[in-house]
Amino acid sequence: MKSARNIAISLLFVTVLSLGVLGLTVSDETLTPRWVSDQLLVSAPKLHFISGKSLERLRNGATVPFDFQLSISAGRGNPALQRALERFVVSYDVWEEKFRVIELRGRKSRAHLTAAAAEAWCLENIGLGTASINPSLSLWLRLEVRSAESKAPLQLSDDSGMSLATLIELFSRQPRASQEHWAIETGPFKLTDLKR
Repeated sequence: MKSARNIAISLLFVTVLSLGVLGLTVSDETLTPRWVSDQLLVSAPKLHFISGKSLERLRNGATVPFDFQLSISAGRGNPALQRALERFVVSYDVWEEKFRVIELRGRKSRAHLTAAAAEAWCLENIGLGTASINPSLSLWLRLEVRSAESKAPLQLSDDSGMSLATLIELFSRQPRASQEHWAIETGPFKLTDLKR
């Protein structure tokens, strides 16, 4: 008969393995907020989404869209006070061994990037307005990134960059089993605690 210790170790192993299969990253990733000109921006230097299956697809000549959702709430697990959603399309130049990123809403792009620089550029181009948020409120910040199929349609709207229907479709359901996805949270913090 197995000892309680062996059963606990087995359960821990199965849990960690399950998280890996689901595409969740188990690591010491950090999400760092900063307040710049009434915008809340983030950095996550240990988040590497240009990796795994997505990197393999890029090296095989495919373009890979990544959907980002940055949301802020007044407590962990609470409804979002505000959210920003953006799609970035990444491609890879096999001759130069560099990446190109296009931000679809603003039609901005950057080329000749390393994987880390491409990831950082995506984060630099998504932010949340802070004008309607009480600066002394305790906040939680969540970043979600999902890879998407290159042929997945995207409905753009003139005012916010993405239609409400697309937002609901992308982030109100669980990612598909074959879809790579990452999520990082940080909190609690107050806007007044951040350097401007």
